[in-house]
Amino acid sequence: MLLILPEVKKHALLVKNYATTQGLSMDSKIKLLIFIVAYNAANTIQKVLARIPHHLFERYHVEILTIDDASHDSTFETALAATDTLLDKCTMTVLTNPINQGYGGNQKLGLHYAIQNQFDVVALLHGDGQYAPECLPDLVAPLAENQADMVLGSRMVQWQNALKGGMPLYKFIGNIILTTYQNQVLGIGLSEYHSGYRLYAVRALKLIPFHMNTQDFHFDTEIIIQMALAGNRIREIPIPTFYGDEICHVNGLHYAWNVIRVSTQAWAHRKGLSYQARYDLLPDVDGQNRYAGKLDFISSHTLAISKIPAYAKVLDIGCGEAYCAEILREKGCHVTGMDLQSPRNPSRLDQFIAVDIDQSGLSAFSLMDYDQILLLDVVEHLRNPEAFIYDLLQHRETKPDLRVIVSTGNVAFLPIRLGLLFGCFNYKKRGVLDITHTRLFTFASMCRLFEEQGCSIEEIIGVPAPFPLVFGNNFFSRFLLNINRALIWFSKSLFSYQILLVLRPRPTLQSLLRTAREFSHARAGKLDSGADSITKSQT
Repeated sequence: MLLILPEVKKHALLVKNYATTQGLSMDSKIKLLIFIVAYNAANTIQKVLARIPHHLFERYHVEILTIDDASHDSTFETALAATDTLLDKCTMTVLTNPINQGYGGNQKLGLHYAIQNQFDVVALLHGDGQYAPECLPDLVAPLAENQADMVLGSRMVQWQNALKGGMPLYKFIGNIILTTYQNQVLGIGLSEYHSGYRLYAVRALKLIPFHMNTQDFHFDTEIIIQMALAGNRIREIPIPTFYGDEICHVNGLHYAWNVIRVSTQAWAHRKGLSYQARYDLLPDVDGQNRYAGKLDFISSHTLAISKIPAYAKVLDIGCGEAYCAEILREKGCHVTGMDLQSPRNPSRLDQFIAVDIDQSGLSAFSLMDYDQILLLDVVEHLRNPEAFIYDLLQHRETKPDLRVIVSTGNVAFLPIRLGLLFGCFNYKKRGVLDITHTRLFTFASMCRLFEEQGCSIEEIIGVPAPFPLVFGNNFFSRFLLNINRALIWFSKSLFSYQILLVLRPRPTLQSLLRTAREFSHARAGKLDSGADSITKSQT
């Protein structure tokens, strides 16, 4: 809950009237919100306000918002009293939280205020004076000129000045260590992630879920990650370093641990090893950003392709981007792809059939033209895989030598079991616990599913984890693949990332009955009676 004083509202109205009487066109100027977070800053807040360059008020339509985060001193009263000095130049708003929201929580309020009131740019200042308000014009300019979506005031671009400005040595070293690690796992390439001096284009803020971030101090790291993942332009500008006698409210070790943790989570999210909703910012167009080809290493794709003979007629159900089809056609195979939407490169297929197999099934489709069916990572997405498989194999005529090759994730994979041991069952953008999966399988349940639907199992294969998708296709990944394959030999259930089955559909009851009739007619024809039919009725 926020407290907005009526006096502040009245002052804001007076300022707008002042601007109108001066002949200013408020709509023609960039709307800039200078947002000051304050906690126990009674001794410094007035100086911070006084140091804001006045020519900003001529160049932009400025509002200064101060939010006191339930301070134990007179920060709110001091900030409120200081508004009189700037009321002839800009709008002033002073708020206070009755309950402390934390550093991140307080920022969320100010950023939401900027969006709600349709500002163009929001600049974050600290009420303790650690960041120089005099730098605001230089920091605002790239945003006002649409050259950036986020601007960071960096103390470490010229790192020598950080020490000269009084940054404690342990903070200096910690800053370098954390930034190095973050650049390594995030690939952003900043000189520092830990400056609290930052400005945002409000249009960019609207598109990221900062409301999901922490209330704590590593909010600053999470929002940088979000801005980067969303493809926004981040620019750093050098700022001076100043450490005065302000009280630091940050627990350094706790902060460092949280920074490492959330940065690692972001890396794992990007690699598909974990799912973090607050980092789910890339548009997913028909799964194109979720599923990658697995053709350069041992995978369900390469193993399935190896099982299909040259010049086969293949039906690839759930073909996606048709990565497998492209390789199969090089083997002389004729490949028909089937999926909800056509791949971006339809030339990989000989034919494409658009169908929603989860809705309409395949009841009107003949399988007599095919001798190989691929169901790679499909059944786990279906709401009723039993009905789909029955419809696929039991309601139609098939070639006697038809084979079905099917793959799915193994929910009994050791890392998932260990996660369950510690209470974790985290869905991801891809993998065994893909967030779009509706069913999960073990080796036993997958075999039972197809045996009950009339299939004989020819091969059961354990597939190793796709390490090259995580670490790149290099020696280290291939080493891990070989280790994983050896472990699969020891226990498929524990160490297989995926399940691959090679199946042979048994004849349907309808075809068996027809065969019995044909065979019986042939046998009956050899009898002396020469009966045309084996069916006799009682008269």
